[in-house]
Amino acid sequence: MNKKKKLEQLNEEWAKKALPLKSVAKNAVPGEGNPDADIVFVGEGPGKDEDEQGRPFVGAAGKFLTELIGSIGLSRDDVYIANLVKHRPPGNRDPLPDELKAYTPWLDEQIAIIEPKLIVTLGRFSMAYFLKEGLSISQIHGQPKRKEGRVIMPMYHPAAALYRGDLRPVLMADFAKILKTLQLIGQEQA
Repeated sequence: MNKKKKLEQLNEEWAKKALPLKSVAKNAVPGEGNPDADIVFVGEGPGKDEDEQGRPFVGAAGKFLTELIGSIGLSRDDVYIANLVKHRPPGNRDPLPDELKAYTPWLDEQIAIIEPKLIVTLGRFSMAYFLKEGLSISQIHGQPKRKEGRVIMPMYHPAAALYRGDLRPVLMADFAKILKTLQLIGQEQA
């Protein structure tokens, strides 16, 4: 069975489960993109637009993410985009610890199927999930970290740049490091 089929099957299995935010959301937003991607982008959870469309990063922050991906010569079809939480928390609030605990095994299984070379975390929640360190995103953004055999690159969430214009060039500069990081990972694996 190929990775695309495995992901579809996984999402169907999880769609049947009783998840904490399922009853307050319109749609599940499992993730989308290339199942053979070298890069997986992981955000926090779906917003209003994502909840309505059932697709990750389709609102204003998603448009900026698409622009950032394009700035390094890739498209959304080249990468995989997912979130820690697959249903929108009410009022777009932060996910609660028990909600994160309920949903993150779904993400872990997606990553196990895709086997990306690089996981790019978007925002502090996904950074904290993967790195489990008490570090601030302002201290480690754009710096690849190795954790449990994976390379994690924490970055600001694209939405942050919509609220703080000074973060836009920071995100652009961090994204510019992605291809070099992939090249270094490839050299290690060769």
